[in-house]
Amino acid sequence: MDPMLTIAIRAARAAGEVITRSLGRVDPRKITVKSRNDFVSEVDRQAESEIIYVLQKAFPGHGILAEETGRQGTRREEYVWVIDPLDGTTNFLHGFPQFAVSIGLMYRGVPEAAVIYDPLRQELFTAKRGSGAMLENRRIRVTAQTTLHGALLGTGFPFKDQRYIDAYLAMLKDLIRDTAGIRRAGSAALDLAYVAAGRLDGFWEMGLQPWDMAAGVLMIREAGGIVTDLVGGDRAMETGHVLTANPKLHQAMRDIIAPHLTEALRGEMA
Repeated sequence: MDPMLTIAIRAARAAGEVITRSLGRVDPRKITVKSRNDFVSEVDRQAESEIIYVLQKAFPGHGILAEETGRQGTRREEYVWVIDPLDGTTNFLHGFPQFAVSIGLMYRGVPEAAVIYDPLRQELFTAKRGSGAMLENRRIRVTAQTTLHGALLGTGFPFKDQRYIDAYLAMLKDLIRDTAGIRRAGSAALDLAYVAAGRLDGFWEMGLQPWDMAAGVLMIREAGGIVTDLVGGDRAMETGHVLTANPKLHQAMRDIIAPHLTEALRGEMA
């Protein structure tokens, strides 16, 4: 296995141990409200610290972009690790069993390696650019679903930024009409991993952050899927607006979403 991927797996498992040990034991006094509907706990910080320690010990010259501590380095590094130590913090704080560790490696701005680890199910999703995507030791692929009829989609509500809610609800209304169902589980990293593994046929969300997507974007591409912004462009990581599925289903979803994109949304992705 690639040495960078090996270290990323070690870091993800170390963070996973912090998370599972702390489940149900978080001190409410140590939960901070970062912004509307956005929380951080001591567990997020401890898990992130474990990840950064493992990565910096192995690769001291690499940059870091982490959810809780921000950017570390000179901004000139070719390699940058993009870290979400606990994607699904709200789920974790409520004991809802859907959260994950997400670690993505960027090389000159291009996704190079990815790890998404579900510490409760002990499921390890990995990807290396040009080498495919894996769940444990099994190669994974996106589904061959070509239409919305019978498709199972994943999504996330734009609960942090109410500017998107009307456009989102219109998309949801039209997409749900023909599908087998739409799931909103609360961890974008796991949702993206599930698309790569064929558990979901497609996924869309607005207002994500780079650390929510850095690992999942590579994983889906290596599993044969397409990841774009909502207009089909390449600015998903920049705008936080993401649409992903296999090529044919992606187009079908995009056709439904397009009429509901406001001028403001289109402008963000231009």
